[in-house]
Amino acid sequence: MTAVSSSSAASSGRNPAFSAAVAVAVVAVATIAGAWFFELALDIRPCPLCLEQRYAYYLSIPLAVLVAIAANRNAPRGVLVAGLVILTLAALANAVLGGYHAGVEWQFWQGPTGCSGPVVDLGKAGSLFERLDTVKVIRCDEVQWRFLGLSLAGYNVLISLLMAAIAGWGAGKTARR
Repeated sequence: MTAVSSSSAASSGRNPAFSAAVAVAVVAVATIAGAWFFELALDIRPCPLCLEQRYAYYLSIPLAVLVAIAANRNAPRGVLVAGLVILTLAALANAVLGGYHAGVEWQFWQGPTGCSGPVVDLGKAGSLFERLDTVKVIRCDEVQWRFLGLSLAGYNVLISLLMAAIAGWGAGKTARR
């Protein structure tokens, strides 16, 4: 085997930090691509809580790529574990936010006043009709799409937990190496 192929094999087969980081990056990219597809191709507009749930993916993608590069270059174990722990915590926090959003959709609790509950500020009467033609209000407490009983917020919980499990596995395995 050449040095390049043995290095690549070592990175993917025996380096859990590399494997976990690549898997997290792939899942995060696929999730954001799916969110953009729903928004841009299917015209399912995100509510404010949906947009907040994307932040964890926007953090996870570049961080996971950096951890994968660092793992491939034999960075110190502490650096790799720290990166994977941050990925785990970001995914867990996002799962909590997604669970909160799903609870708002199921009417278990009140959501943020800016995107759920009664509309109280209609503005000036003269501009109201103009704004109704141009503004599409996206409410956090109304499900726009559901599959197998779960909304996109519910799927976000599952995807975030998967990412947390992968990153946590990688952190645990790397710490024990």
